[in-house]
Amino acid sequence: MYVGFIGLGVMGQPMALNLARAGTRLVVWNRTPGRCEPVRAAGAEVAASSAEVFRRAATVFLMLADEPAVDAVLGRGTPGFAQRVAGRTVVHMGTTSAEYSRTLQEDIQAAGGRYVEAPVSGSRVPAERGELVGMLAGDGDAVTTVRPLLGPVCRETFVCGAVPGALQLKFSVNLFLITVVTGLAEAFHFAERHGLDQRLFRDVLDAGPMASAVSRVKASKLLERDFSVQAAAADVLKNNRLIAEAAREAELASPLLDVCHALYTETVQQGHGGEDMAAVLRALEARTDGTPVTAQGVAGTSA
Repeated sequence: MYVGFIGLGVMGQPMALNLARAGTRLVVWNRTPGRCEPVRAAGAEVAASSAEVFRRAATVFLMLADEPAVDAVLGRGTPGFAQRVAGRTVVHMGTTSAEYSRTLQEDIQAAGGRYVEAPVSGSRVPAERGELVGMLAGDGDAVTTVRPLLGPVCRETFVCGAVPGALQLKFSVNLFLITVVTGLAEAFHFAERHGLDQRLFRDVLDAGPMASAVSRVKASKLLERDFSVQAAAADVLKNNRLIAEAAREAELASPLLDVCHALYTETVQQGHGGEDMAAVLRALEARTDGTPVTAQGVAGTSA
């Protein structure tokens, strides 16, 4: 049978392209049909509906924006839900709350399906190169089946035990990523406002022990003020919120994350949600210039 892929956004399209180019017998669907064309050209078949994907595929990958989108594609809460998932392996690759994933697994299992939670670490460029890092949790036999299918998509995959172990690990990775990129943006802002040569600053960073794949990519974007999207600020804000909620539920302190949450909120409210996460620089500049956007979306002093 076919492998299904639903959700061909910034991340999903290059992931599906890599599967198709590797010879995976792939059937895809996306709410915006035009996003399917490059994947069709790479050898995939395009379904007329999400329901058709489930009819034709034994394993269906979902790379969708949020919980309502997943529920809509699955027909969750409708009589069609069991018909879609029974006898199928549903692979949830998006970022949602851990509790949502846990209850989704319960519903799919009750309907006769299998469930794998498989978030990935990486943004658009690693997705295009097939160099994402996958984290898998769920039914043991289903994880064993799904893991090799991710070969064209992921440089490495890790088994994380029971649901929601994979999402919680993704949250931990993203907490580090968010705070690192925010700190890098603040460092560039500091250097620029002190009149330093930002190219020299970038070169010194690249030569030293602080350099990483993330710092090299984001430093170049900050240097050139290139905010073309790799990981959108709005998506980072969503991730930040989910991580913060998980921290509150566990009664954990997360002071750095909370500061980042405020800055990404301001970035999005200034109209830069569709830009790369490096655009958090704009919120820092607005605070320095005395015109930050508060949580209510009006100008005021920073906290």
